[in-house]
Amino acid sequence: MTQEGIDALDGPFTTRQLLRLDEALRVADQQTGLTFSVYIGELAEPTRDYAEQLHRQLDGAAKAVLVAISPNQRLLEIVTGNEARKRISDRDAKLAALSMAAAFAGGDLAGGVLSGLDQLASHAGRH
Repeated sequence: MTQEGIDALDGPFTTRQLLRLDEALRVADQQTGLTFSVYIGELAEPTRDYAEQLHRQLDGAAKAVLVAISPNQRLLEIVTGNEARKRISDRDAKLAALSMAAAFAGGDLAGGVLSGLDQLASHAGRH
């Protein structure tokens, strides 16, 4: 079994869902010129500060968008870098977050992430 297969068994996603998420991230990056990342796990308190700290660790943080999700805490944070924020407004991020939250409430974690990434990339537009 590959390492990815082992990771899929331990995480919230199937291997197929991971492949779909990987493809969605790659497409969003290519279409927008921004870098999209997803973090799924516990968020230390205060959660917004912790999400911003994770975002700062990304390569090219100014052009990065981080979607941080903690299913156990029922929390979602979207952090945009300075360059990304010029193309994805707070309102755009809130709309994507609402869409994701609705899918999560229905038990569809992967679908919610995919939907949110698609919306964020659409709002950012092509580069």
